[in-house]
Amino acid sequence: MTQTVALPDTGSVAANPPSRRRSRGPVRHNRWLVSGSALLLALAAWAALAAWVDDPILPTPVGVGEQVYAIVVSGEAVANFATSIAKIAAGFAIAMAGGLVIGFAMGRSRFLNAYFSLPLFVLGNMPGLTYAVFGLLIFGVGAGGPIVVSALVALPFIAMNVAEGVRSVDGNLLAMCQAFERRRSDILRHLYLPALTTFVFAGVRYGFAMAWKVEALTEVFGASSGVGFMIRKAYQEFRVDDMLAWTALFIIAMVLIERGLAALENRFFAWRKEIA
Repeated sequence: MTQTVALPDTGSVAANPPSRRRSRGPVRHNRWLVSGSALLLALAAWAALAAWVDDPILPTPVGVGEQVYAIVVSGEAVANFATSIAKIAAGFAIAMAGGLVIGFAMGRSRFLNAYFSLPLFVLGNMPGLTYAVFGLLIFGVGAGGPIVVSALVALPFIAMNVAEGVRSVDGNLLAMCQAFERRRSDILRHLYLPALTTFVFAGVRYGFAMAWKVEALTEVFGASSGVGFMIRKAYQEFRVDDMLAWTALFIIAMVLIERGLAALENRFFAWRKEIA
């Protein structure tokens, strides 16, 4: 007696993953729809409140939008945002150099992990106002304060994430590398670097979110250019519409940069989702 075994239907199996991928479309569409509806509702409430107050102390969304357009057309937005981003980039370069070294040492040594844990915790939870005042007192009005403040704010996030990445490396793989007498450069390149990349990216995203706000606050207290300086200038001239316009541009730039970093992370590390 023979038994017939039916072959698996490969067509139905292959059709499942695309259907799952296509199902993400409506979810993403609904997310943008909800976010857009919330934004429109907030603008409508703002416009109604401004019409009820009827005072220059609370400009209308249209007036602020016109001021945003004027700032962008005049070129002030590009010049000041370029100045602020350059300061953050310089601070991040310092934070990356220090965070990679400290984080790697923390991940490899329990003593260094205990030694740096408390200072990094303090730096990461220090109020932004303290950093701003510190930058103004030590460096005065100039670019030095925002750069150092950005580095101090971002360093704890990068160092702690690097330490977690080092600790996530499989000890069996390290033992295998030592058994085969692999060079330290090969271990760093082929073992630690792939493991640290995702953790460093996460640290950069969180560190940037914090450094961006504190850097702007430092510019408000002591700077001769940048977005924070323009907000302070508008405040001193009692131009509420100008101050809100610069704040709106700051929020837009922050959201775009953060979304850009998130898109890069999803693109570079898409293999994690495929494995999951």
